[in-house]
Amino acid sequence: MDPRRQVPRTDAVMADPRLAHAAERLGRAIVKCAVGAAQQRVRNGEIPPAAVAEAALAELPEHATTLRPVINATGVLLHTNLGRAPLSDAARTALTAAAGCADVEYDLATGRRGPRGGGTLAALREACPAAEAVQIVNNNAAALVLAATALAAGREIIISRGEMVEIGDGFRLPDLLETTGARLREVGTTNRTTAGDYAAAIGPGTGFILKVHPSNFRIEGFTASAPVDALAAFDVPLVVDIGSGLLAPDPALPDEPDATTVLNAGADLVTASADKLLGGPQGGLILGKRDRVEQLRRHPLYRALRVDKLTLAALEATLRGPRPPVDRMLHTPVRDLRARAEVLAKDMAAQGIDALAVDTTAAVGGGGAPGVDLPSAAISLPATYESPLRARRVIGRIENGRLLLDLRSTGPADDGPLQVAVLASKEAEV
Repeated sequence: MDPRRQVPRTDAVMADPRLAHAAERLGRAIVKCAVGAAQQRVRNGEIPPAAVAEAALAELPEHATTLRPVINATGVLLHTNLGRAPLSDAARTALTAAAGCADVEYDLATGRRGPRGGGTLAALREACPAAEAVQIVNNNAAALVLAATALAAGREIIISRGEMVEIGDGFRLPDLLETTGARLREVGTTNRTTAGDYAAAIGPGTGFILKVHPSNFRIEGFTASAPVDALAAFDVPLVVDIGSGLLAPDPALPDEPDATTVLNAGADLVTASADKLLGGPQGGLILGKRDRVEQLRRHPLYRALRVDKLTLAALEATLRGPRPPVDRMLHTPVRDLRARAEVLAKDMAAQGIDALAVDTTAAVGGGGAPGVDLPSAAISLPATYESPLRARRVIGRIENGRLLLDLRSTGPADDGPLQVAVLASKEAEV
């Protein structure tokens, strides 16, 4: 055998102190896989046998997960494919605090079992005083399934035809609700549904009225939608899915429904997502009248849908801590974004990069505030930068033949890494 291709034994390579330390941090299987890949490179004649350890070290991931952090420069604040809302530093710290054993369901004062997630539920109640009671499940779809199962299994849910939405990835609201054993009673038309349409459909078999905010599309023109207060006047429960998780009115999104306004208008229950405009981890929020929330909590299905200690910790920190990144991204003045873009583009241009600071528009995304354009600023680069930047975990968007790195969906702390990634992509092209 050619000595230049003599592959060192796995156990000998794994004994390298650097790889042994990596095995303690990442796990032996991950390190062994990297060593195997480096050994194959020796067989292929790509590297000498003495370089196996170095090659394996270079291939090791940062973390023991295939999920990798990215910089979201797409201009979509709540990008579903990129994990929706980025967590605040307070929420990330809370995750670490709860990662080991924690008093998630234990009363330290008495030494007995305590209420699960009491601190998080209290924080949510404080953030939305209009709710008599609150509960948390693992996403908004779960909140709707629990409501339909507890209140309308074997009965009818009255819903406007124009609110029979598809919620993403081929999942449709009617299909979701019908799995609970409830029957859907469509009323009105695609573009117009009045309170009278609901009234005519109410009968002995009615479980509840469901009003759904069409958060991922918008119908304009000759339209009509029954207001919450008119539906709350009927003698049947009213459940309102507001979608994006806004707890109180926000001037930046005047047409986006919020939990406080809807509850004050008389809704029995409000459901929403926690990982959108609220800026927290994935979760489904249930807010409303005490008896209805308790009815859902006591249903056997709730046990299958409840959240774990990590979600409870991150959500409480989001509610009690400093404003989360999504709030900052939504409300940063466009002049501040322009200033950042101009500095970055100037520095990049000084290094021979075809970079320009341009005005553009961003979007809320994540099924929130459809049709709302957010004024923004971006760094415009040749489209050829898209692939090498993506390899460096910077995700932008192509628009009019150029790559835009939209700064509304990033923070000032991302500016340095962005510049480094762009420069490295230029050098890679050369």
